[in-house]
Amino acid sequence: MDFGIFALLAVIISALLFMVQRTESKRRRFVFILMLVLFELLRRYTWYRDVHTEAWAALCAALLFNFAFFLFIGRYNPVASSDDIRVYRMDD
Repeated sequence: MDFGIFALLAVIISALLFMVQRTESKRRRFVFILMLVLFELLRRYTWYRDVHTEAWAALCAALLFNFAFFLFIGRYNPVASSDDIRVYRMDD
């Protein structure tokens, strides 16, 4: 098992899952479709390079990391809606 490919895939998969997890609910469908395209590119990379073991291990590690993030941080800090964001200007 190549640790470099495992680390690269784990970071990429974890970042993709993190973006889906931290997207506001109005935009989640668009981001999910975009992530399907990116996951398909990752799947093709693993098939062409024949790094199936590293890909499965990276997926498990990324799922574990994202679940731990959700458990310890994400539940207490929900994603804010873009309607709630207020920009302070000179007059405020």
